[in-house]
Amino acid sequence: MDITILSIFENRCWVNGQWITSEKTLDVTNPFDGSILTSVPILEESVILQAIQDAEIAQKKWKKVSANERSLLLRNWFNLIMQHQEELATIMTLEQGKPLKESRGEIAYAASYIEWFSEEAKRAYGDIIPSNIHSEILVFKEAIGVCAAITPWNFPAAMITRKVAPALAAGCSILVKPASETPLTALALAKLAEQAGFPTGIFNVITGSSMSIGKILTESPLVKKLSFTGSTEIGAKLMAQSSTTIKKLSLELGGNAPVIVFNSANLDQAVQGVMDTKFRNAGQTCVCANRIYVQNEIYNDFVEKLKLKVEALKMGNGLDAGTDIGPLINRKAILKVEEHIRDAMDKGGVLVTGQAKNVNAYCVPTVVKDVTQEMLCAKEETFGPFAPIFKFTTEDEAVQMSNDTEFGLASYVFTQDINQFIRVSRELEYGMVGINTGLISNAAAPFGGVKSSGIGREGSKYGMDEYLEIKYVCLGNIN
Repeated sequence: MDITILSIFENRCWVNGQWITSEKTLDVTNPFDGSILTSVPILEESVILQAIQDAEIAQKKWKKVSANERSLLLRNWFNLIMQHQEELATIMTLEQGKPLKESRGEIAYAASYIEWFSEEAKRAYGDIIPSNIHSEILVFKEAIGVCAAITPWNFPAAMITRKVAPALAAGCSILVKPASETPLTALALAKLAEQAGFPTGIFNVITGSSMSIGKILTESPLVKKLSFTGSTEIGAKLMAQSSTTIKKLSLELGGNAPVIVFNSANLDQAVQGVMDTKFRNAGQTCVCANRIYVQNEIYNDFVEKLKLKVEALKMGNGLDAGTDIGPLINRKAILKVEEHIRDAMDKGGVLVTGQAKNVNAYCVPTVVKDVTQEMLCAKEETFGPFAPIFKFTTEDEAVQMSNDTEFGLASYVFTQDINQFIRVSRELEYGMVGINTGLISNAAAPFGGVKSSGIGREGSKYGMDEYLEIKYVCLGNIN
C-alpha cells in the first residue's frame, strides 16, 4: 500500500507551527516485508535548540490561556483523531506491524487520554490550609514549563498522547521525539493537532538520532520535565544526563510481569487473561505476561487449554483481515525471543507448541512448560510471543518467585478467593496489579512501576500532577 495517499500522512517535522525538512533523512520501513515507506528528517542540533527556545516563548502564553479553552482545544483534537481512526490505524500498522484491529484499538485508547485530560484541565485544584490567626496558607498548582517526551515504537500513538495530553492540559508546551522505527503516527497526530487549532509552538514533533536528541533535551536548562518510555538501561542514562539541570522525570521502563494462577481460579478466565496480556502486539508490550506461574493442581489443565488457544492464533500481514499476530519490529527482536526459547528448552523446559527457530519477520507463538527460575526468561524481559509456564505449590512460593526480579511494573493474579487476592496484592512489589483480568490500562488509572521499572505515573489525576509544580503562598494580614 502507498502510505502517501492517506490524507493525514506527513513525513516532515512539526516545529513551532511549521512543517520542516532537512538534508539528512532516516528511512522508515514496514516490518512485514522490509520495504521503505518513506523517510523523515534528521534534524540538526541548532534546529532543536531553537525549537526549545520557541517552545518556552509559546508556553509563557499558553499557561495564561484559560483552562476551559485548553480543554476545548484538546476536545477538538480528540474528535479529529476519532474521525481519522482508520487512517491513523493504517499508518500504525504499516510502520509498526501490529494487526489492524489492534491499531484501531490503540487509536481509541490513545484518544481516551486526550478526552480524559481535556476534562482534567479544569480540575488542577490548589488548597487553602488552615493556619494561625496571623496568616493564610495558599497552595497553587502551576504548569512546570517546557516539557520533552521520548516515546517507544510498540505503541506509537498511546505513548504520545498520555504524555502530551496532560502536559497541554496543565499549560505546558512539549517537544516529542518519537521512536525512529515509528515516527509517522506521531507526525499524523501532529497534523491533526494543527487542525484542532493549538497555538504555535506548544506541541512539536522532532525526529532524528535518539542519542543526540536525548542529550540535547536532557542538558537544556529550558526543558523542565522529561517523560520517557523505554528500556531501563536508556532510562538510567537519561536520568543521569538530566541531573545537571535537576529536571522533573517520569520514567516508564522495563517490565518482567508475572501472572499467578491459583487453584481456585476460573480456569477459562485465567487462560483468556493470559492470552490478552501475553499475545497482544505479538508480546511486544511492557506489561505483557513474561512469567506464568500456575499452581500444581490445575497446571496440566491450564497448559492444555492455553495450547489450544495459542494454536488458533493466525499470523500474517497486519493489514489482512483475521490476522492475530503480526511481525516483530526487527530481526534483533526475533533473535532475543529465539534465545529465550532455546535457553528454556536446553535447561529442561518442554515444548508445548510453537518453535524455537523462526523465518522472515515472524515469531511463531510458543508455549514451553516446566520452566524454572534459573532460565533467562525468568530474569529478562522477552518482548515477544513466548509464554513460559512455571509450576508452584504454595502462595508464599508464588509471591517469592514473582518478586524475584529487579523490575516492578505490572503483575496479574487469578483467584476466586477474595482474601487471597487482597493478601497477594499487598505482597506483590509492583506498581500495578490486575486481578482476574489481563487488560489493566485505562486513562483514568495511574500507570507506572516501582524498582527498576521507573518513577512517576501516567494517566489519571496523578498523571496531571506530573506536569504541575506546587507553589506555597503565605498571605499575611491585610490591613
